Amino acid sequence: MAFTAKGRATRQRIIEGAAGYLRGDDPGNVTLDDIRAATSTSKSQLFHYFPNGKEELLLAVARHESDRVLADQQPFLGSLDSWDAWEQWRRVVIGRYRVQGPRCPLAALIGQVSTVPGAAEVTASLLRRWQEHLRRGILAMQESGEVSPHVDADRTAAAFAAGTQGGVIVLRSTGDTFHLEAVLDAHLPPARWRPAPPRHRLSAPLPRFDPRAPVRRVRTPGWSALARGRTMERGTQRWR
Repeated sequence: MAFTAKGRATRQRIIEGAAGYLRGDDPGNVTLDDIRAATSTSKSQLFHYFPNGKEELLLAVARHESDRVLADQQPFLGSLDSWDAWEQWRRVVIGRYRVQGPRCPLAALIGQVSTVPGAAEVTASLLRRWQEHLRRGILAMQESGEVSPHVDADRTAAAFAAGTQGGVIVLRSTGDTFHLEAVLDAHLPPARWRPAPPRHRLSAPLPRFDPRAPVRRVRTPGWSALARGRTMERGTQRWR
């Protein structure tokens, strides 16, 4: 359905109001009456902008929250081209979830609309976009020589995204960001990604031993001879 500019603004206001309500202490199983009260919207307005009712509204809020997950990590997520940017991104992620605590509006929304067509795609799309930002950051670091070209950018980005989500799941159970910090710290140290220093090579090859070369005798001091103030002869092979 096409809306006017004013209609799009009203629809967005309802979505943001519902998202704010779901970020409350204990929204529970939200109802349309809850949304109406939280957004000061009439029932006719709700069904005008969301004809399929509660499920369509909550799915729109889920998409809004998934966009917000990535927006809260900017500008660092979009420019991971230095170690400083990666460290700043890590701090932003941990700070965001430390403030959020065990409440996860997106998870609560997906739980309530899990059977609605398109619900699974919201989470899948979020992970794809998140992983793509990380992949581009790794590729940028490889181009600048800060990360070894042997690092698989796709798999490393997938590990970051999956590890972060796993840390958030544990956070929802414990209320502590310890596991989230641990997984980011395990993946992020520059030493794990930087190429090994090159081995020092000799400027010229070692001489080759030739057993057929004639023996050349030289006079060198020996320990027993030095003790007696004399010298002794030693035989050496010629190297060429």
